[in-house]
Amino acid sequence: MPSFLRKTMKAYALKAHIREAGCELTRVGRSRNWKLTATRQQLLAIIEIIEQAQESSWLWLAKHLRKQQEDITYDELLHVAKQQEGITVNQLVAKTDCTAAQARRVIDELEFM
Repeated sequence: MPSFLRKTMKAYALKAHIREAGCELTRVGRSRNWKLTATRQQLLAIIEIIEQAQESSWLWLAKHLRKQQEDITYDELLHVAKQQEGITVNQLVAKTDCTAAQARRVIDELEFM
């Protein structure tokens, strides 16, 4: 995350929220840049926290995290669906930000297991 502290007002509050979500936030060497280590669910939680906080200087981070979020794999989708028995296609799409087709494929496979 380039220039994290310079772009963000109330940076300490944001760092506290990030760490409360269970993520690791570390500085890259002696530079102004920071590295965020998090799971997909933690990233989604951070994005939600930022959007709910309505702090305008934090919105760049939510936008940056959305861009950096990689596509969810089939195995990750299957794991999420197995954890919540009876999950619907819409719930899976909302929870994982996958496509409806991916969610249908996973749920169909679970029904035939």
